[in-house]
Amino acid sequence: MSTRLTLPVLPLRGTVIFPGLAAPISAGRPGTLRAIEAALKGDRLVFAVAQRDNAEEPSADILYSMGVIARIGQVNRGLGGVQLLLQGEERATALQFTPGDGFLSAVILKTDDILPLDAKDPAFEALHKEIRERAAELGEKRGLPEEVVHQVLDSVTEPGRFADLVAGYLELPVPEKQGLLETLTVEERLRRVLVQVQRQISLLEAQEEIKSQVQEELGERQREMFLREQMKAIQKELGDDDQAKEIEELREKLRKLELPKDARTEVNRELGRLERSGHESMEAQVIRTYLEWIAELPWNKRSDDQLDLPHAIRVLDDDHYGLKDVKDRVLEFLAVRQLRAHQLAEEIKTTGEFPAAKLKTAKDDATPSLTKSAEPADRTITDTKEAKARAMAKGPILLFTGPPGVGKTSIAKSIARSLGREYVRVALGGARDEADIRGHRRTYVGAMPGRIIQGMKQAGTKNPVFLLDEVDKLGVSFQGDPSSALLEVLDPAQNDTFTDHYLGVSYDLSEVLFIATANFVQNIPGPLLDRMEIVEFAGYTEREKAEIAKKYLIPRQLEENGLAGKNVAFSEEAIASLVSKYTRESGVRQLEREIGAVARKVARRIAAGEEKVIIDNGVVSADEVRELLGRPKVRPEKANEHHEVGVATGMYYTPMGGDIMFVEASTRSLYQAPNADGSASGAPVSLVLTGQLGDVMKESARAAFTYVTKNAEKLGIPKSRLGALETHIHVPAGAIPKDGPSAGVAIATALASELSGRAVRKDLAMTGEITLRGRVLPIGGLKEKVLGALRAGMKTIVLPKDNEADLDDVPLEAKQKLVFHTVETLEDVLKLALVDETTQSKLQMV
Repeated sequence: MSTRLTLPVLPLRGTVIFPGLAAPISAGRPGTLRAIEAALKGDRLVFAVAQRDNAEEPSADILYSMGVIARIGQVNRGLGGVQLLLQGEERATALQFTPGDGFLSAVILKTDDILPLDAKDPAFEALHKEIRERAAELGEKRGLPEEVVHQVLDSVTEPGRFADLVAGYLELPVPEKQGLLETLTVEERLRRVLVQVQRQISLLEAQEEIKSQVQEELGERQREMFLREQMKAIQKELGDDDQAKEIEELREKLRKLELPKDARTEVNRELGRLERSGHESMEAQVIRTYLEWIAELPWNKRSDDQLDLPHAIRVLDDDHYGLKDVKDRVLEFLAVRQLRAHQLAEEIKTTGEFPAAKLKTAKDDATPSLTKSAEPADRTITDTKEAKARAMAKGPILLFTGPPGVGKTSIAKSIARSLGREYVRVALGGARDEADIRGHRRTYVGAMPGRIIQGMKQAGTKNPVFLLDEVDKLGVSFQGDPSSALLEVLDPAQNDTFTDHYLGVSYDLSEVLFIATANFVQNIPGPLLDRMEIVEFAGYTEREKAEIAKKYLIPRQLEENGLAGKNVAFSEEAIASLVSKYTRESGVRQLEREIGAVARKVARRIAAGEEKVIIDNGVVSADEVRELLGRPKVRPEKANEHHEVGVATGMYYTPMGGDIMFVEASTRSLYQAPNADGSASGAPVSLVLTGQLGDVMKESARAAFTYVTKNAEKLGIPKSRLGALETHIHVPAGAIPKDGPSAGVAIATALASELSGRAVRKDLAMTGEITLRGRVLPIGGLKEKVLGALRAGMKTIVLPKDNEADLDDVPLEAKQKLVFHTVETLEDVLKLALVDETTQSKLQMV
């Protein structure tokens, strides 16, 4: 028998709560608030029962006898009452209502559902399935997402609870809902709920049908036409014909442009469509935006090129220190264009026409064309500016490659200034959509041209210097490959008819001087790289950095930090300290940041009246740099203090510059009985490689080990040192990944030193790839490696014979401080690197 409970009564007006459902309730009547407080002090349970009418003061006479045991969830108190969340748990019948303490209490008895005799009966299962389908249909017709409806309905599987769930969401009067609550037979409750669900579905279908009939009678198109005619009549009465004026102004602007034939045809067609379409229609807005883009592009406006070599030299030297190879390439480009422009101008004066034969030759020639193939050959040229433009057309596409901070981007701006051209920069780093280059087709909402056409509009001329920055960092996604879209842009044979998806007509890019920048050439696709002429930017030497700091960085930072007129300067020692002890880079960005840090600290002291404490006679010294910036931030490798056995010095190169690295070799004998002649037996050997080496470097170590052990006698290694050995090769700085073949010579030298017992010279650094036959093969990055070795205190450099020509790239000051040896085999390396026994014994005596 069920247990009787006594719970506070929570009377409900206008709603019925079902078991298993949560419902938000607002309570403001004093009796109700007291009942809630009593429940909150206990187990938070109340007897939620509906009123028969909306009386303000509930009594036992107006309350139904059956309700729900509910638990109070979240409670929010406010000035107007209490907001609470009730969670229905079980049906219950009130046996007696008792007033007391300002609220009603009820003695209740839990009421159980009457289950069907056979839950597997086909008729009952069909009824259960039918109400589920109809309930899902009703939820969807009410506008709820399908997945949400099924998620809610599928969460309840028991038929009685499911009937309560659906009944709780039906829009029914309180008596009908109370009737469903009091229906204890599960099968009967399902039938009654199904009837109500079907009735509401029919009601919604009738509403949809009525709405559809009304829309058909009114008709959106008819309504729009009616309103449009009214607007036309009003505008006519007011004399407002702004639309016609705007179209006429746009037509006049387009008429003045020298458009290609296909572009002129497209423009005329779109103008006709604009006149026929309504002023406020979406189509008219799209067409107007398109025509405005056409009108604002520089179809025939050019900058007058300054083909003055002395002026270009002054501009480049004023803006950048060093970079001789880059400046030479730019000046060569200008010299050729200058001569070509003079030649064209002379022929124009003589004939009055542009020579058709030369146009054809230039077009068919493999070298960059000097004319625009898109223009007719017999066009008369009477303007020197036009001759310059033809001379500058279809120049090479330059690719500036090198580490960060060496001036790739800034020199492009200097080139534009030296030529007297407009400058446009487009950052391509991270671009992964082909539409970034070619634009979107006009069929898409919000379509716009690509970055190339936008840049041309920004420049305002058709011959700007166009910088494609970080071209090696283009991405690839499902939206296309932007590097493939650049193939047409950067091909001098094709870019005179570049077609943007948004414009839909060809645009001539042949007079644009494209310059691309990249840090890693290997990240650029081969077909794109093939279209560009590579100009390499190497890292600066310490002397070059010091000169750049004196001429450019320090004046700029003093100006930016308010010290321009404060008689503040940096001593030579201070600049050298900043370069060598606080920066480690190929460029000068970090150096400028450190100079800026010093300038800010000096500015703070001066502002506080302490300038005499920190600077002496306005000059910042090396000691004062240390005081301002703290301890040095860079700890580069330095040459060993003594000749050591088993330690060789190699060289490496990264985008941040070159440096030295130490290769350490050590052997450990694994005991094995010797042969009869006293030599070690041919037991297997093991090779251990550590220092986070890459696959290529591991292969170089294995090749070096094979060569050294096989040619031990020729290399002066005693037989007794071979045999059952565990050889360990380690490259310090184990947290840094290392790879590449150029450490092969250093690894072989360290092995030969360890096995022969002869020390390696402390002041000698080496680089080169080694083969199984002992040949030393060429490597890359020689200039940076040599400069890194010089900074580390090396005196002698050993490099492959095939790299001898690369010494021309090494600065003269570095050549004067170093001794270079070129080698072809490992034996040549060991003769230079290993200290002979006499020298070694002298060192040991000391």
